[in-house]
Amino acid sequence: MQIRSAYAATLLSALMFSGAAQADYSAADEIKVLQGFKAGGGSDALAQLTQPFLRESLGVEFINEYLPGATGAIAWTRLAHQSPNDGSVISITNTPMLMTNYIMNDAINYSIDELTPIASVVTDPGIIVVPENSPYETVEEFLAAAEERPGEITVGNSGVGGDDFFSTIMIEKATGLSFQKVPFQGDGPSATAALGGKIDASFNNLGNVYGHIESGSLRPLAIFAEERLDILPDVPTMVEMDIDVVAGSSRGYSAPAGIPDEARDELIAAFEALRENEEFQQTAQERAMNLDIQTGDDYGQMMQDMEGQFVEIWADVKDEVNQ
Repeated sequence: MQIRSAYAATLLSALMFSGAAQADYSAADEIKVLQGFKAGGGSDALAQLTQPFLRESLGVEFINEYLPGATGAIAWTRLAHQSPNDGSVISITNTPMLMTNYIMNDAINYSIDELTPIASVVTDPGIIVVPENSPYETVEEFLAAAEERPGEITVGNSGVGGDDFFSTIMIEKATGLSFQKVPFQGDGPSATAALGGKIDASFNNLGNVYGHIESGSLRPLAIFAEERLDILPDVPTMVEMDIDVVAGSSRGYSAPAGIPDEARDELIAAFEALRENEEFQQTAQERAMNLDIQTGDDYGQMMQDMEGQFVEIWADVKDEVNQ
């Protein structure tokens, strides 16, 4: 009996120690992640990439809650104004639309000052994709069609105020062309509409459509990057055509303002550890997700700089957009 009791005590101690070792996050046993778009889009792709690794390092479960609508503003308003700031709730934050929502719409009343920036993880360049049976084989043909039929070529985006929406405006400004802009509740629905031939093209993000490009169901015409990408060496940039449009979406995580310093530091450390995680880096590469990890104050500064940039862009185009 004494041997059995000693064994039981040892086992209980081991289990308690194991549990303590796994539960590294001080604020909660599980973390709710608010997503401002439907499942299957770029935000969800980021969640599926990062959260298995974060679960392992922090010892907590991640529960994704999808709150699509208003280009992410429903989720981010809840994060800023209606979520506990105890470290149990965070959100995927997509820039620039995190800021362009309230830059464009005075009725949206959250701001980046009401958030705790945790980490930007990926910067996903913009791309033009068309259905596999599209008559447009090249970006030159696509732009020529837009010139011949002003305002008739339908172009999907992830929602008014998103990076795809602004990419379209930037190309219109640079070329003098006009498109019929079709907003969707996220990158995923925009890509799906292109797959089904319901729109002429989707202005999307590479990470979200790369699988469709690989399978041949979507054809890439041009990418909004400074230089061609190694994974798509035959896809030209807009810069090559003397159209100076470099754009995309950065996706990361933020918490409400005022979360405990300990929880903030633990979350930031978990993201910083991803920089050295070879398995994570390999997985990101396989999914065509361009890693650009910036944490804490660096992520916050990135948000502030981008806010200033898009205040200027919106001031330049808002009268035309609101006509």
